Amino acid sequence: MHRLANFDVSRQFLTRKGKITAQIVFGTLCGAAMIGLRALFDMWAPSSGPFALIYPTVLLSTLYGHWRAGLAAFCVTFAWAWFFVLPVQSSFFFSDPTDPARVFLNAASALVVLIFAEAFRRAAHATLTEIRLRADRRLTLLADLEHRTKNNFALVASMLELQKRRIPHQELHAPLDDAVGRVRTFADAYSALALEQSDDPSVDMKPYLDYLLNRIEASSLPPAVKLFREIDAATLLREEAVAIGLYLNEAVSNACKYAFPNDRSGTIAVFFHVRDGGWRFTIEDDGVGDAAISHPGGGLGSQLLTAFAAQASATHHGGPVLNGYRSEMRKVLETEVA
Repeated sequence: MHRLANFDVSRQFLTRKGKITAQIVFGTLCGAAMIGLRALFDMWAPSSGPFALIYPTVLLSTLYGHWRAGLAAFCVTFAWAWFFVLPVQSSFFFSDPTDPARVFLNAASALVVLIFAEAFRRAAHATLTEIRLRADRRLTLLADLEHRTKNNFALVASMLELQKRRIPHQELHAPLDDAVGRVRTFADAYSALALEQSDDPSVDMKPYLDYLLNRIEASSLPPAVKLFREIDAATLLREEAVAIGLYLNEAVSNACKYAFPNDRSGTIAVFFHVRDGGWRFTIEDDGVGDAAISHPGGGLGSQLLTAFAAQASATHHGGPVLNGYRSEMRKVLETEVA
């Protein structure tokens, strides 16, 4: 229905002459189609309502072919009905003295339909154009905001690095390194979002998560730790996608930091599954598994995971499982909860 509302028979033509020709031909064809339909109808009710089908023909021709198409359809159908349907048939003479007034009234009514159809078409076209322009401006502003956000995160990380170099106390370097890593994580999430997006406000999650996981695998994963992924194809809103990207980086960072001490080997598995309109995002490792040691429940990492889940209107759960630890963010529909 949306495509039908935007249909314009002359849009594909570049020159004014080509557009006008296409509109007139379209109107003529619509008139011919009405004549054919009328010929079939005359098998059951000949000569009844000679002008009845002219009004919808003029309306449709004008809506999809501009006023020239409507006028062409009007001329073809009206001349045909007058010449072939009204008595005296096969002539423009009238057998009934009241017919001229009725013909004039029908012609005026059809032209009124044409005028209002053209006015409606222009108003609808102007409204759609304005909506597209506003949407384009908003997308441009959103892309600029995301770019600035990424740059600001990178600037903050650089400032923290400079501050760390000025501090002589080595025991303070570890917290600063942790802060730098988290800030760079935020920048990576926005950078990946910018790379994977077009003008569509939704995000294709599979290439987005694959990009983040490839970055993590190449730069952050210990040599003895393998990364497994299982990602369903889905599209989510940008806000949800950013939150999931941040959640992924934080959860994998926690697993790399705490689950595999002393160069322990293992696997980090990432699952993104879609079901009944909701989704489940899980990061699971087969590390040491002790929640009190590997993933401290009250630390900043756990608080960030909860905050990221809230940003996506989802819930966060974390805890030990058999031979490891699992962090999970889940969003379900209200009907599923009920």
